[in-house]
Amino acid sequence: MAKRDKQRVKKVVLAYSGGLDTSVILKWLQDKYGCEVITFTADIGQGGELAPARRKAKMLGVRRIFVEDLREEFVRDFVYPMFRANAVYEGEYLLGTSIARPLIAKRMVEIARQTGADAISHGATGKGNDQVRFELGAYALMPEVKIIAPWREWDLLSREKLLAYAARHGIPVDFKKRKGGAPYSMDANLLHISYEGGVLEDPDFEPEESMWRITVSPEKAPGRPEHLELEYRGGDIVAVNGSKLSPAQVLARLNAIGGRHGVGRLDIVENRYVGMKSRGCYETPGGTIMLKAHRAIESITLDREVLALKDDLMPRYARMIYNGYWFSPERRLLQGLIDASQATANGTVRLKLYKGTVLVTGRASKDSLFDQSIATFEDDKGAYDQADAAGFIRLNALRLRIGAKRGKRRG
Repeated sequence: MAKRDKQRVKKVVLAYSGGLDTSVILKWLQDKYGCEVITFTADIGQGGELAPARRKAKMLGVRRIFVEDLREEFVRDFVYPMFRANAVYEGEYLLGTSIARPLIAKRMVEIARQTGADAISHGATGKGNDQVRFELGAYALMPEVKIIAPWREWDLLSREKLLAYAARHGIPVDFKKRKGGAPYSMDANLLHISYEGGVLEDPDFEPEESMWRITVSPEKAPGRPEHLELEYRGGDIVAVNGSKLSPAQVLARLNAIGGRHGVGRLDIVENRYVGMKSRGCYETPGGTIMLKAHRAIESITLDREVLALKDDLMPRYARMIYNGYWFSPERRLLQGLIDASQATANGTVRLKLYKGTVLVTGRASKDSLFDQSIATFEDDKGAYDQADAAGFIRLNALRLRIGAKRGKRRG
């Protein structure tokens, strides 16, 4: 951003965690831009106390501090719609970090409008996906907003420089950060925990067992399976084992159940939107259960071609979320189609969890398209005329037979 742009910034809303990076950013914004900094800290289920972030922001001279519990909105308006699409990026990743960013961007813009701020700032680096997600979301909702991305501007490009800056300005740094902390970068919310960087930058390095936070290893999971029943309404889970729960409560409950059975660990190399490959490890116990169960309820309640169309569109939908296009017209349009398909996705799914696996053991729905009188291997009393299959097969084989004859003549 040019110098004249810095002078024009009057107020900036900073996505603030209270950690080393964003605390340095807070002070840096005050020094370099000479503007009022408004902090926003979101509780999206990352765990830990948020009060320290408030105290640190206040200590650094911030007058307007927003700390908000967004767990229900996160699951209801972002996670649930995504799982109606069965969204999986590159065949494996359940988009735990990706889906949290549009919500944070949305609230930053709302706070900017509420407080009269003309800029927002974040701590995402210039190499990652999050800078794209935050900024595309902000521009889609507030086209005139200014973006300040310190990692693309400053020269504090190492941990040592950040610590030195913090020391010069009296910014408290916790002991773990001062000593180097964990050998990787973590991001957590109610859907997952991700681990990247540090020792994980070698894709051939097997992470130590102590890295994992919310799942036990499958080897150490209980020796007995646990049975689980989920109730669906309109494609969303509304009850677990007969207990009616809110969306955030559902996901928290499934995380606890899946975690103790070693469900939801993932170690992948993915393709970032900015072009590089990145190795990431993920824990998504509740989401892994949700995906398996949702496909099960759809298997009996959705038409074959509707399911096929959803499966065709899903990879594109997943890329939209991964690449930061949650608020794009194409994602909104596609979401309407997906949501319309879920009108009949009602009923119950029974599952068995055992040693890292999730097995569907039953599914039932008043809207089921499964007709046992037709599907049976026993006498169907004329419900299905097997002789009809001969004509069906011959018609579908017609182009194959014509092609084979042509090839024979050429040979």
